[in-house]
Amino acid sequence: MRTTGRPGLGSSDEGVPGMAARRITLAAALLIFAGAGCVPIQPWVAERFDDKYQHPNDNRTPVLPPLRDGFPAPICEDAPTDLEVIRTMPRMTRGVPFVYEEFRDDIEIVPERIVDKIDPPRFFPLIGTAQLHHCHWKCTIYYKETVMSSQPFPAKIVKDRVQVVYIDKDHFHMWVGPNPAAQAAVARDLGGY
Repeated sequence: MRTTGRPGLGSSDEGVPGMAARRITLAAALLIFAGAGCVPIQPWVAERFDDKYQHPNDNRTPVLPPLRDGFPAPICEDAPTDLEVIRTMPRMTRGVPFVYEEFRDDIEIVPERIVDKIDPPRFFPLIGTAQLHHCHWKCTIYYKETVMSSQPFPAKIVKDRVQVVYIDKDHFHMWVGPNPAAQAAVARDLGGY
């Protein structure tokens, strides 16, 4: 083999069969990975993205058709779903596999309506005149918390836990005035009834 005088720099590949092909393959692989932007991402980063973008309506307040005179006022019948309650719970500790792992099993959720009232009409920016319907729920969560470890010696601890989460499901009702004909027209146009 021929060298340029400095070890490791400028060496020739004439005496080693297939070395030029290896270098070309390595250069092509580096270009592919560098161009694709392959950056290692921790597993929980993807979970955070899912939580942020998969449920965009969690923090939005809906605007419903107006309340009609002569009809009973609506009550809060849409209790929080189990998925909403579980997403509201504090996150579990991220453990190290086989060293410290934490699980929640046998989850039971009991929703309880604690506030159901409708405010008088007032002006809200970006909405207009509307009535705010307060729907507050107290959700009691019963579950078994399991903490496991396999290193340095096997251990498993199971505890019954109770946690309370408060969820607001407030929404707006448009206000068109005391005219029953206008209320019926707007309700028909917006709600289809």
